[in-house]
Amino acid sequence: MTVARTRCVALVGVTGHPIDVEADVGSGVAGTHLIGMLDTALSEARDRVRSAVVNSRHSWPDARITISLFPASLPKRGSMFDLAIAVALLAAAGVVPVARVADPFFLGELGLDGSLRPLRGVLPAVLAAAAAGARTVVVPVRNAAEAALVPDVTVVPFSTLGQLIGWLRDDDQTCAPVAETPTRNGTGEITRAWPSSATEPRAGVPDLGDVAGQPFARRALEVCAAGGHNLWMLGPPGTGKTMLAERLPTLLPHLEHEQALEVTAIHSVAGTLPEDRPLLVRPPFVAPHHTATVAAVIGGGSGAIRPGAVSLAHRGVLFLDEAPEYPATVLDSLRQPLESGTVTVSRAMGSVTFPARFMLVLAANQCPCARPAGPADPCRCTPMARRRYLARLSGPLLDRVDVKIALYRSSRRELLADRRFIEPSRVVAERVLAAREQAAKRFSGTPWRCNAEVSAQALHTDYRPAAKAMTPLLRCLDSGELSARGLDRTLRVAWTLADLAGKSAPEVTETNAALGLWLGEAR
Repeated sequence: MTVARTRCVALVGVTGHPIDVEADVGSGVAGTHLIGMLDTALSEARDRVRSAVVNSRHSWPDARITISLFPASLPKRGSMFDLAIAVALLAAAGVVPVARVADPFFLGELGLDGSLRPLRGVLPAVLAAAAAGARTVVVPVRNAAEAALVPDVTVVPFSTLGQLIGWLRDDDQTCAPVAETPTRNGTGEITRAWPSSATEPRAGVPDLGDVAGQPFARRALEVCAAGGHNLWMLGPPGTGKTMLAERLPTLLPHLEHEQALEVTAIHSVAGTLPEDRPLLVRPPFVAPHHTATVAAVIGGGSGAIRPGAVSLAHRGVLFLDEAPEYPATVLDSLRQPLESGTVTVSRAMGSVTFPARFMLVLAANQCPCARPAGPADPCRCTPMARRRYLARLSGPLLDRVDVKIALYRSSRRELLADRRFIEPSRVVAERVLAAREQAAKRFSGTPWRCNAEVSAQALHTDYRPAAKAMTPLLRCLDSGELSARGLDRTLRVAWTLADLAGKSAPEVTETNAALGLWLGEAR
């Protein structure tokens, strides 16, 4: 008996850290000891591993067993280490060759019967293993498609510990059940990673053509999609606020390869990744309930820190329906990720940073009762009650919203007349894609991809419009109607309007329209 070493990965947020798992089977009082700053779930691994090994028809060593996870100073949580611990133990006991287990990474949770159960966070774990020089990664069968998204790594899936032991003891290593790798194009980007039926349009998918009677709101949605801007919709119930928000992702272009991997990694850690879609290529849409806590929206947890709604909506849309009903602490907590595109969650164990660059969509009624203000059934809310209701959305939060629109009830005649001008999402998405491509060409060589991401310094140097186009904005800035932050956000919207119009730079028409959208006075 000797010391055996294998490797695994510890996840901190969505970042993986390579871990060396060492096992020593030696003389002394029989028992199993795990060391290395472990949480409760990992401390219980000794019982899961023992039952899995015995039920795989291998004897448990009657000796002192010491298992160390290095580096010891890094917190380790979860059941991802079960398989690596079992393999290192069996190698130290002489069941499998020590040299065979030194190089691969082993990721998996063990059942008591020796089965390998699927895990959360396999994609970021395999990415970390690849960055550490791994050439082979062993994962549960149900995680194989997700793990195979990482290039230049051989993914070996197994469904039981017994099958894995048989492969490690076999002299012919080429008989491993290697996972099918996704199709890639000439640049290495994934073109197919799941059955075609998962990517084909499905019945019931929201479409912008379903919204009638709100032509200005549909135009505002197109502007927000083209530039990545935030949106606030104010209006009585039944005017289509929720319908519009749900259809915003259908106007956005597909995620780029790196963005898709980033979004998929977040959803993998959160456990929200669909089994039939190992790679998310569409922008996500997240709509938390108005009773959600700060931890649910921003991220957190008492044990392992999990991503919140703002991170699950990364590169997509975060929709807060009935926004004034959310706690003030939740609404104000959105201000920092809206500015930086990241969110940092600090706990006693340390700090974890999650990506959180999303489009925020707020929807609100005009008063608490939400009754239509008509002669037959007038609203009974006092002006003070209305002001108090809308005042729950703080000025600093609304100052970070680029487009503000008011929706009104449409008459039957307006609904019928508007049907001639309704366009499906596919048509509008083509214009959005053309505008984004023009912006991407303009931002070539910079870290930005859409107008909403441009820094304030660049807006007033490299991308400052002509003096004549700036006149209405500077006039509002001098009068106090526009803040310095509002000026920057209005300029970004003006550039988006210019991209949609096919212009090389915003003119007075675009800056005036952007100003109306920011002030909420356009109609």
